[in-house]
Amino acid sequence: METIQPVRGTSDLLPAEKARHNHVIDSAKQGAAQFGYAEIATPIFEFTDVFSRPLGASSDVVAKETYSFEDRGGTGLTLRPEGTASAMRAIISNGLTQTLPQRWFYAGPMFRYERPQKGRMRQFHQIGCELIGQAGALGDAEIIACGVHILKSLGVLERTSLHLNTLGDSESRDSYRAVLIRYLEGYRKSLSEDSQRRLDTNPLRILDSKSETDKEILQDAPRLKTHLTSEAEAHFDAVKQALDAASIAWVEDPFLVRGLDYYSHTAFEFITDQLGAQGTVLGGGRYDGLSQTLGGPPLAGVGFAAGVERLALLGEDMPGQRPDLALLAAEKTAEADLFALGCSLRDTGFSAVNLYTGNMGKKMKAASKLEARFAIIAGDDELGRGSVSVRNMQDGVQTEVKISALASWLENVLSR
Repeated sequence: METIQPVRGTSDLLPAEKARHNHVIDSAKQGAAQFGYAEIATPIFEFTDVFSRPLGASSDVVAKETYSFEDRGGTGLTLRPEGTASAMRAIISNGLTQTLPQRWFYAGPMFRYERPQKGRMRQFHQIGCELIGQAGALGDAEIIACGVHILKSLGVLERTSLHLNTLGDSESRDSYRAVLIRYLEGYRKSLSEDSQRRLDTNPLRILDSKSETDKEILQDAPRLKTHLTSEAEAHFDAVKQALDAASIAWVEDPFLVRGLDYYSHTAFEFITDQLGAQGTVLGGGRYDGLSQTLGGPPLAGVGFAAGVERLALLGEDMPGQRPDLALLAAEKTAEADLFALGCSLRDTGFSAVNLYTGNMGKKMKAASKLEARFAIIAGDDELGRGSVSVRNMQDGVQTEVKISALASWLENVLSR
């Protein structure tokens, strides 16, 4: 019988990897909270319209990548491929459009039918922040600064560079789109297959094509910057000035786009060269048109999302779980007392693992593998004296400590 494996593009998060994921999520949640972003959670599936309306039937996500299906009642549902549309839907459906701005943080699994590769899975995990109901350049600068703060807290900011661009307002994009199409039509047959399709559906997406031939063609393409309205240009200048005032370094990148109609003005990505082809670790932009595509009123919005898997890969030095204590019984008859002592120590706030299998040598090796800070060792003799032996697993120093004073003794040592 064939052994059952996980579905292609999914993976089990075993303890060490799950600990790294938890570290990314917990650090991001704490960093976002320092900017006033409160945590939310939306369902992992939504009515298909939540994604097909704003993303558009012609987008790569909807056309190729969504996990969409009908439930037993014939209702079209989609596993969420991203978090922004769900967050905006939650604003509208919970009647929060009159209590703005809302600052939200989320973390959870997303689903896209993509070719699995390093840092890109079919079930993947994201953290994200959304600032909804806040117009103006300072909202854009705030969300970028929040991303900087989170990457810094994870120790990965120095491994990335912030790329920045403007998509302008609708008038700017309409003017530019016409000029870009005229230019690219002259190279249609030379463009990649994806770009030929996008030329008819979403031409701005061609700007961030990964095809080397497309990149060469785009070198002489007209720039959106020369088609900005005065209002759009002033907005982008104000964003850059705010970032400069906060000493946040950035690189202007005319090929960085968010190719959906509801995006406007600022687009940004934090890019690394340490993850191969999957260089973007955090990206976002302003999406003032999103609410209306979902049937809501006009609402300003700006946000970002970051892949947990990519951040965990980038942060190779992120810590795993490490228990405070490992409890080892020297004799079988002492195991029940050590079990009870472990329960008591956990109630006091320590993390503790009872080791039951093997002789003392094997138990000590297991405690070392766990990277426990201390081993609590006791046999019948120590327990008869109301004591245990505490071994510092780093320097090997062993001390006999009264059980009645053990918790306070450990607190004192661990606080040093």
